[in-house]
Amino acid sequence: MTFGRATGLRVSEYALGTGTFGSRWGYGSGPQESRKIFERFAEAGGTFVDTADSYQFGESEEILGELLHGERDRFTLATKFTNGVNREAGVNGTGNSRKTMTRAVEASLRRLNTDYIDLLWVHFPDAVTPIEEIVRGLDDLTRSGKILYGGLSNFPAWRVARGATLAELRGWSPVTAVQLEYSLVERTADREILPVAEALGLGAALWSPLGGGLLTGKYRTGTEGRLTDWNRRLVHTEDGERKTSTIDAVLAVAQETGATPAQVAMAWLRERADRATTAFVPVIGPRTLEQLDDYLGALDVRLDEEQYRRLSDAGAAPLGQPHDQIAAQRAIVLGGDTIHFRPPTIPVA
Repeated sequence: MTFGRATGLRVSEYALGTGTFGSRWGYGSGPQESRKIFERFAEAGGTFVDTADSYQFGESEEILGELLHGERDRFTLATKFTNGVNREAGVNGTGNSRKTMTRAVEASLRRLNTDYIDLLWVHFPDAVTPIEEIVRGLDDLTRSGKILYGGLSNFPAWRVARGATLAELRGWSPVTAVQLEYSLVERTADREILPVAEALGLGAALWSPLGGGLLTGKYRTGTEGRLTDWNRRLVHTEDGERKTSTIDAVLAVAQETGATPAQVAMAWLRERADRATTAFVPVIGPRTLEQLDDYLGALDVRLDEEQYRRLSDAGAAPLGQPHDQIAAQRAIVLGGDTIHFRPPTIPVA
């Protein structure tokens, strides 16, 4: 598929997240296991690979540089900057200034052993760098050929919209994509950022599609996994009624279909992506071949409409204001004829 309506960048249905490639964080997959995961992903048709300069303090990029040797052009390679490579990066090695951006890209190119990056993500907002500087910096790097596309990761919707508009009005290279957390247990992106992506035609990379392992159901019987190995980073716990009802629904559908709970959660996400008007791509992060095979098995799982709706209703996040008020006024603003009024296929911006 192409990664959004405004680009011809071709990506696979899954992106391989490589935050576990390496062991400098104290956990992860060594070079040999990483190679096995990478090669199995490629054999299955995967071409979209996602990393960051901070993953495993640079080791993830280094491992990918070795794995991509001789096959670089077969893959769409994305990396990120903002946090710095390690804890000693300091004030001038972190953030989103053009200085940091340029230095980070040069260093990533060396670690990745390549002369270009397909997609550069700004990993996080830094609360001080204006969006104008960020988007102009991405434009400079694109014009230089060091990156081909730029995207915003974990940015609020209003900053994405402003950045995309500034780039369009000033003739800069466009903001082409967003990256965000999204799964059956983390649906708050339905409020703003995913509608922005659909309205503007941005590709959306969806990280943590299993809610840090919560959607596998394994934490109901133990703590093995991210809950312990990752020191509780990027992990959801069953801490509310909505999450409990979501896991209950996933486990029930798994029993009905004969699929694993993880495959059911991924099948729901794939169906959600099929109903979007732009490209939604889950970023999977297997640490073992067994986990990767579970993800790949989800490609053969099909949910019926009732199962899809049951899962959707269980995990839905309240939209809040102004969305609730907009829904209440819908019949009035459409002249009282919502049954026969056809909304546009692509949401209006």
